Amino acid sequence: MKALVTGGAGFIGGSLAGALVEGGAEVRVLDNFFTGRRDNVPSRAELFDGDVADPDVLSGAVSGVDVIFHQAAHRAVPRSLEAPLATNRANTHGTLAVLAAAQHAGVRRLVCASSSSVYGQVDEFPTPESVTLHPSSPYAVSKLGAEHYCRVFAELHGMHTVSLRYFNVYGPRQPPDVPYAQVVPLFIEAMTDGRVATVHGDGEQRRDFTYIDDVIAANIAAAEADGDTVAGRAYNVGGGNDISVLELLALVAKIVGVEPRAEHAAARPGDVRRTWAHIGAAARDLGWRPSVDLEEGLRRTIEWHAGGAGTEGGGEAP
Repeated sequence: MKALVTGGAGFIGGSLAGALVEGGAEVRVLDNFFTGRRDNVPSRAELFDGDVADPDVLSGAVSGVDVIFHQAAHRAVPRSLEAPLATNRANTHGTLAVLAAAQHAGVRRLVCASSSSVYGQVDEFPTPESVTLHPSSPYAVSKLGAEHYCRVFAELHGMHTVSLRYFNVYGPRQPPDVPYAQVVPLFIEAMTDGRVATVHGDGEQRRDFTYIDDVIAANIAAAEADGDTVAGRAYNVGGGNDISVLELLALVAKIVGVEPRAEHAAARPGDVRRTWAHIGAAARDLGWRPSVDLEEGLRRTIEWHAGGAGTEGGGEAP
């Protein structure tokens, strides 16, 4: 396999690029290093330093590849509230640019990173892909727009596009020291440093957390699945857990061996109350199910942070 990973210097993209290299694939990475880090790019990957919206960079990056794993994005709901135009350019226009370049180069398979945020506030749990979507932030709208472009290119041009709706990805190499850092590394850092963790809102909001290795496996499964079955479709990629933010903090503290301590801050605009993935479609069409439960995934992540690597890694985690 000859693969291009856009956003391959980020947390998810870099982890995926490394797994592909280890699996024997010939890998290219395209990243503008807005949030990604150069030490996330595998040494055996060919690096294209540039933006996914730049057609000149894209034309060289996509030439001759078999599959594109499109991970590049401006992540985070709060950032999208502050910079909606930049979020739209990176996530929606950037996806369209990658699709157009792929079509021109004859690349038929593209796996696109989407997000559970496209659902917004729903009342069916676990949530299947078939529910009515009501995105509630510019970030969520930008991800849904990217999904629609993937579907249209499948219908009009016969491309085998697959969108994966990630649910709260976490794991080793996810940094706590970047703007809009995710809750898992922030909680781990606070508990291991003996500090009080910040909880936005009442902490009773519930989330489905997905370990990075399971996300990588879902991407590879989507790249290898029957094209006619998956083309133009979107699939949930979740860990299968339903846990509150306060329960997550208590679990992290238990593994670290300390008492959980929290201070509450204002709820964040655009945050939804609950996410929980129904993964039946991915199991049926991709042959994928998560294999790492939350406690085991947290243990692995805490061990990695304890090894002194907690400040490495990129920042792309929907």
